[in-house]
Amino acid sequence: MTDRTTDTADGMDPRDPAERKAELAANLAEVEERIAAACTAAGRARDEVTLIVVTKTFPASDVRHLAELGVRHVAENRDQDAAPKAAACADLDLHWHFVGQLQTNKVRSVVGYADVVQSVDRAKLVTSLSAAAVRAEREVGCLIQVALDAEVGGRGDRGGVAPDGIEELAALVAESPGLRIDGLMTVAPLAGPYAGEQLKAFKRLMDLSTDLRRAHPAANMVSAGMSADLEQAVAAGATHVRVGTAVLGVRPRLG
Repeated sequence: MTDRTTDTADGMDPRDPAERKAELAANLAEVEERIAAACTAAGRARDEVTLIVVTKTFPASDVRHLAELGVRHVAENRDQDAAPKAAACADLDLHWHFVGQLQTNKVRSVVGYADVVQSVDRAKLVTSLSAAAVRAEREVGCLIQVALDAEVGGRGDRGGVAPDGIEELAALVAESPGLRIDGLMTVAPLAGPYAGEQLKAFKRLMDLSTDLRRAHPAANMVSAGMSADLEQAVAAGATHVRVGTAVLGVRPRLG
């Protein structure tokens, strides 16, 4: 995989488009093989797991190639990159996921293109999302981001609410106009009891999902696993995996 350092998020790939599309096709095929093998090992059907390609720092031209290759779910983590890219790809049949820590001053913009916000972790953000969704006349799916490294009542180093905060936050989402509670998301923690224990972390998330679905039966989305640990996520029962580097290559350096 090539380190591509000259592209902007909403720009065009300077290389030959056919060459880049072929590279993405080959990488996608490898990821598909990994997901399929993980599903087989876990006794799951391949269609139980949705691939979300994380396109952060890569150009809109890559998103177009991915759409032509059959990708339907893409994710971004910075609104300043995502908004122009989503606008440039507005004609494509894509579901956009926002996966980064979200500040309230970016909510109105994000609600304009995101179908799902996977990083909901505080009441103030829920209130802002609801107001923006109502204003935009849209329904936005929300995942509660769970920080498995957080202390009781706290938040994680990379965002997310401690497990004890899920119930209250999910209830707030469910009762907020313009929002829909879809499930849970986590990032494998770098500290705490689950550090380096991705399978245990993702199994813990699945247990929390079971608890959530007692009050919100339709909130069955579980987003976990990235390029390095998607197999563990599939083994644990994740419904969605977020893969960037394994599909797109080494990320361009940000200026």
